[in-house]
Amino acid sequence: MIVVAAVLAALAALVHVYIFVLETMRWEEPATRRIFGTTAETAIVTRSLAANQGVYNLLLAIVALAGVVLVLVADPTSGERAAGDALLTAGLGSMLVAALYLIATDRSKARAAAIQGAFPLFGLLALLVATLTA
Repeated sequence: MIVVAAVLAALAALVHVYIFVLETMRWEEPATRRIFGTTAETAIVTRSLAANQGVYNLLLAIVALAGVVLVLVADPTSGERAAGDALLTAGLGSMLVAALYLIATDRSKARAAAIQGAFPLFGLLALLVATLTA
């Protein structure tokens, strides 16, 4: 089950890397503006805010990917495996909380919240099962 958790965490990380690219490198592009529902004028004004948020998304992805590496290469009884579990929990948990906050504060963003939060939710559940059955 830990492999399932790792795959889901890697997918969650990829989603967050994609969001990083949108928010930092492509924020003012028409396709990105359509995704986020912004105008050209708003994109110009919010560019630095979006880039800052994009960096947070990249950092969450890095934490999750570090956890994936550790849980896949470490001995299950070692401290490295425990560190991997902790990194997965922190990364995926943060991603999930952000998705829940998004839906709680703006119901029109339900689709975005589902995209942002589905892999982290299922990854955390798989990690829980892996931990309980180890």
